[in-house]
Amino acid sequence: MTAYRDIVIAGGGMVGASLALQLAAVLPQTVSICLVEGFPLPAPLAQGKPEYHPSFDARSTALSYSSRLVYEKIQVWDELREWLCPIESIHVSSRGHFGSSLLRAGDYGWSALGYVVENAWLGNALVQALYRQGRVEIISPARVAAAIPEGRGMKLRLEGGAETVLETALLLVADGAASGLREQLGVAVQEKPYGQHALVANVAFAQPHKGCAYERFTDQGPVALLPLLASSPGEHRSGLVWTLSAREAMHLQACPEQEFLQALQDRFGYRLGRMLQVGERHCYPLSLVQSAEQVRQGVVVMGNAAHSLHPVAGQGFNLALRDVAELSAVLARGASAGQALGDLALLQGYLRRQQPDQDRTIQFSDRLPGLFMHSDPVLGLARDLALSGLDILPGLKRAFVRHATGVAAMAGAPGDTFEKTSDKTGTGRRNG
Repeated sequence: MTAYRDIVIAGGGMVGASLALQLAAVLPQTVSICLVEGFPLPAPLAQGKPEYHPSFDARSTALSYSSRLVYEKIQVWDELREWLCPIESIHVSSRGHFGSSLLRAGDYGWSALGYVVENAWLGNALVQALYRQGRVEIISPARVAAAIPEGRGMKLRLEGGAETVLETALLLVADGAASGLREQLGVAVQEKPYGQHALVANVAFAQPHKGCAYERFTDQGPVALLPLLASSPGEHRSGLVWTLSAREAMHLQACPEQEFLQALQDRFGYRLGRMLQVGERHCYPLSLVQSAEQVRQGVVVMGNAAHSLHPVAGQGFNLALRDVAELSAVLARGASAGQALGDLALLQGYLRRQQPDQDRTIQFSDRLPGLFMHSDPVLGLARDLALSGLDILPGLKRAFVRHATGVAAMAGAPGDTFEKTSDKTGTGRRNG
């Protein structure tokens, strides 16, 4: 049995679900949208909103201000905000050196520099928003097992439950960094291994974080701590992303808890007092992965399938959401002008508009860790002076903050200030 859908999104994770909501918000009702996800999605709620209780070990994502703008436009932000932890300041330092800087949201009249949300809550909120909106057809569990060009579009074979064949004008590939569909389409990837692993875990501290995120650069790689909401029994939690050699990461993942806490305390210091507890530890190899092609006739590669970045400064997911916003805007303009949604010229127009943002963000994430690991003393002095200079030169600091929060890349974004928000949009129950 063959059916037709104007747009098929392969992958219903956080990027795929966000893409479906954004497209449904801007495209004419006559455009049919289908989301295909391999894992079973949460069931729709009859009424109200899902209950959620933060767990100590929950994985989280940092949302930049640019991501807030995306989610406000698709009317998801209000549902998210109860479980957001605002990032009110960011402390950037270099271990063993004098250079440091403190970036404060209040200095710019902003409610927050960003927000941290647990992935389970974000994912469920996006899926429930899809159900409420009712525009997007969801096929789950199923996956796009094969995609073959046909005419000006694509012919797709779905596996999972009853086998289905779909024809579509536009296939959006959003099935993750290890995208099987990208490989099946023969899209090459460029990979730059960093020779390091990221160790991620949640850590409890004796002192509250007060909404402060920490990015501490060391000669072995950055240590990042993101503020989290307190979990029940009230631990002061922060989410750790620690860049290490593969050997050290594997050892610290498996070693006794006290040994781990002491090693992290030695590396990070006592800005939040003693470290009391660490949750489940996970580690994974770090590399920059970029799709050699992002657009073809009838195909766009999105999210981690298009570019998977070093986790420093938490840029990857936020860049993906800016890609989502730009692609949706280009498709909406194309639909209004009567262009075919999968038209190569239209899709190339999206890439031309978004490529500068992608290039800047990827280069920033790629080069920043190496800058602080370099042992050259002259470079080290220049680096420390630059960090200290952020506090001395307000214009430079403002430009840095606008880039780090993704606002500089957003069309129509404010110049020197975001909207001056009150407590009602600052959001969230939070620790301390």
